[in-house]
Amino acid sequence: MTDRCISISGVTKYYGNVLVLDDVDLDVGRHEVVCLIGASGSGKSTLLRCINGLTEFDHGTISLDGVSIEDPSWGRNGIYRRIGIVFQSYNLFPHMSVMENITLAPIQVHGVPASEAMAKGRELLDAFGMGRFANAYPEQLSGGQQQRVAIVRALATHPQVLLLDEVTAALDPELVGEVLAVIRRLKAEGMTMVIVTHEMGFARDVADRVCFLDGGRILEQGPPKALFSAPENPRTQKFLQRIIEAGRL
Repeated sequence: MTDRCISISGVTKYYGNVLVLDDVDLDVGRHEVVCLIGASGSGKSTLLRCINGLTEFDHGTISLDGVSIEDPSWGRNGIYRRIGIVFQSYNLFPHMSVMENITLAPIQVHGVPASEAMAKGRELLDAFGMGRFANAYPEQLSGGQQQRVAIVRALATHPQVLLLDEVTAALDPELVGEVLAVIRRLKAEGMTMVIVTHEMGFARDVADRVCFLDGGRILEQGPPKALFSAPENPRTQKFLQRIIEAGRL
């Protein structure tokens, strides 16, 4: 890969005696969208949390633009600014307005002037159809709207990479489409993304590459058309067959 953005080499993670990530290697190119699929407990979410430093790993290296995420040159919050993450549970502060949620990290953590942070926040909210909710509180929003705010909040620090962890899992089915539309827009704009998803149709449509994880290892990866239509690994074949039988692909 000539233009790596994220490089993961030999990453291994234990929780106690349980091996969660087993010698994982993965490169993500600039502007590439990589979807991670696999059964629950296969290590997908843990890998995301390792990529932006929320979870420490035991062995291996993860680098952004050729520099280890553990390098002190990033500073205390440098990696969090450059690698944003969005979770399925939104994690919005209920006592803060939408605008306050979005501008909290830029102002308090990264030292952006309040006027600049608010201008950028309003620009992002407008771009994703949420401008009229700037002064609303999370409880006044639908699940899909809250998830869009969570994505906007992650974008407010101008990240190079966006990590999305099952961002539609907590939504009612009719709200899934509006969040997936936001992700498609980000792809069109060139955002580098690593996405954990159980939405196989979405992964097939939006990903440049799909990686199948099982037992903490990447067993197979490739373009979505190839992986979904002709998987080579027997474990991948079995997983996708269950997905097809459930009508999810």
